[in-house]
Amino acid sequence: MQKSVRFNEGHALFLSVVARKEGTKRGYLSKKTTENSRWHEKFFALYQNVFFYFENEQSVRPAGIYLLEGCTCESVPVPKVSTAGKETLDKQHYFLIVFGHDGQKPLELRTEEENECDEWVEAIQQASYSDIIIEREVLMQKYIHLVQIVETEKVAANQLRTQLEDQDTEIERLKGEIVALNKTNERMWPYHVNQEDEDPDIKKIKKVQSFMRGWLCRRKWKLIVQDYICSPHAESMRKRNQIVFNMVEAETEYVHQLSILVNCFLRPLRMAASSKKPPISHDDVSSVFLNSETIMFLHEIFHQGLKARIANWPTLVLADLFDILLPMLNIYQEFVRNHQYSLQVLANCKQNRDFDKLLKQYEANAACEGRMLETFLTYPMFQIPRYIITLHELLAHTPHEHVERKSLEFAKSKLEELSRVMHDEVSDTENIRKNLAIERMIVEGCDILLDTSQTFVRQGERRICVIVHFGRKVENWDLVIF
Repeated sequence: MQKSVRFNEGHALFLSVVARKEGTKRGYLSKKTTENSRWHEKFFALYQNVFFYFENEQSVRPAGIYLLEGCTCESVPVPKVSTAGKETLDKQHYFLIVFGHDGQKPLELRTEEENECDEWVEAIQQASYSDIIIEREVLMQKYIHLVQIVETEKVAANQLRTQLEDQDTEIERLKGEIVALNKTNERMWPYHVNQEDEDPDIKKIKKVQSFMRGWLCRRKWKLIVQDYICSPHAESMRKRNQIVFNMVEAETEYVHQLSILVNCFLRPLRMAASSKKPPISHDDVSSVFLNSETIMFLHEIFHQGLKARIANWPTLVLADLFDILLPMLNIYQEFVRNHQYSLQVLANCKQNRDFDKLLKQYEANAACEGRMLETFLTYPMFQIPRYIITLHELLAHTPHEHVERKSLEFAKSKLEELSRVMHDEVSDTENIRKNLAIERMIVEGCDILLDTSQTFVRQGERRICVIVHFGRKVENWDLVIF
């Protein structure tokens, strides 16, 4: 173990024991050393987002520790070697772990079974402490919601118990009255004919009357149900449910597009940036994609919550999902603010023939359906307005006394506020960029355009007109490009 972390050695040893016994994934892997590029078989154990390896399965102390937070893991093809060792390498399956921070070389590993290689890659991709925290917050919100439901059910149960007790008292009182009436009838009609001696015609009449009463009752109930089905309230509820179903379908499609953006473009380009002759740098990859992977993780959680609510149909409760989603939507501000710049960086990178060729290979993937990378980068720009429109339609078919009415109105107002802020930020950013572009067009420069308070009005092709505000000092100039 490295001396730089010896102050936490006891904790690390404890975690290594837990990983060796209860780890998410354990087994032998071949590890490539950085010193002499040789392969050595070690026993590896994965626990949460910490990756341990031991000399063998009986070792007490780990030989090394890797922190997997923010890393990427992908299967890689078999390296090219001479013909003599090709048969041995064809039986091996390789995968690579690229760490998120600079200064640490990727970790190269290999296995003899393809399914075991896939299991290790999947387990390492899911080893994220931040995902566990987000899942814990979601579960905590569900727990709080369930506790509130239980408390409400307890209050309702107490009310029903009180009503049952009152009804039992009323039943006992009515029974007493019936007994008193029967005794009175016995005294008044001592020669009353028994039911067994009743006239057969009277029995037939009673049966017909009983049948008619049942038929009338069923007919009345059928009319009540039909009237409700045709009522405006039922029609509004059907439209509300259809809006929710369409929202789930749209969220499914959006998560699918984000997964294509991350899996078919972002992660492969990160791997390419780590190669010996990278066609693109890590900084350019970060500038183009920014936090699109985080946006994908956020909407995967939101999508799972929507599918869980659909499973409980016809009871559709969505307000608490938006309460969880709203605090995290601020990540869209950075993406929207950076969108125009990311497209410029992408256009500059396409000047490199190697990058352009590699990008066209990625865009030829069947999952992309002929769409370019710029198309996928545009999808998050419209997600916040789409949520606002959906909530507006949902509120139009939600009664004012509905339990979710206030929560949905609050979510809609917050989304509209976030949309206005992003629009203003994009407008200011574009204004500054256009002013700087005009300043570079002027041969001797123009310092007034470097002032961020200047507003871009219009741009043409041939002439520049300088307008002086009358009634002010001559130094105050406003430049207008026609």
